[in-house]
Amino acid sequence: MTDTIKDIVREKYGQAALRAGAGKGSSCCGGSDCCGSPDPITSDLYEAAQVSGLPAAAVLASLGCGNPTALASLEPGQVVLDLGSGGGIDVLLSARRVGPTGKAYGLDMTDEMLALARRNQAAAGVSNVEFLKGDIEHIPLPDASVDVIISNCVINLAADKRKVFAEAFRVLKPGGRFAVSDVVVRGEVPEAVRRSMELWVGCVAGALEERQFEAWLREAGFEEPTLEPTRVYRVEDARQFLSDAGLDPDAIADDIDGKFMAAFVRATKPAQVSAAAGSCCGPDCCP
Repeated sequence: MTDTIKDIVREKYGQAALRAGAGKGSSCCGGSDCCGSPDPITSDLYEAAQVSGLPAAAVLASLGCGNPTALASLEPGQVVLDLGSGGGIDVLLSARRVGPTGKAYGLDMTDEMLALARRNQAAAGVSNVEFLKGDIEHIPLPDASVDVIISNCVINLAADKRKVFAEAFRVLKPGGRFAVSDVVVRGEVPEAVRRSMELWVGCVAGALEERQFEAWLREAGFEEPTLEPTRVYRVEDARQFLSDAGLDPDAIADDIDGKFMAAFVRATKPAQVSAAAGSCCGPDCCP
């Protein structure tokens, strides 16, 4: 099942990278604006001034559900990691914020997206950026090497989210921050939605219930997890991609209306990490 999900995500996002590279927009949630209506999840996330000067392909390849760089507090000199960096828009924006003394990493498993991101980096003339190949359940960085982790509508695509949180905790420095945008769900969702692989790829079926998200962050060792809704989706927003997945929007409207939302999720790695949390805080806590 895990390999199937990864294969489908890799294929779909590879296709999205090729479309963006050709100057065509994409949508993470199945609904590019081919029918004249903007996708409710990916549209209008970035202000024009924020993306000014970025390559057009970086903006076109933005498949997120939020704007973590606008909500995360980034400071000069920090090291930032974007999980599932896609075409690189959030990495390039982060690089601006942390400045030449800082660094922004982007991690992605899709070759086409990595190639596009590196072209966008070159076009933007940004040097304090590095794009890494890998998946977010196995982050190819050392322990305690990152100040801030961001992500934009990617964790919901992971089959093993607990592993993602454990890996995020591992690579963050003590006191480091987890600050991601993701699709979350409030309450129970019909099994028909959860079963749909097309919706999984489209940001919805893999979304965690909000209390589960917080609980698994705490389980990984994080402190004070919070979820701040940034957009709440109505059944009318989802009508097209539900129909495309073979579901009857009217039949399940009462079960899903207002339950899916984009949220900004924050959590902190403790400044002093106990041995029980899987990390050593000094000579007294390690054999």
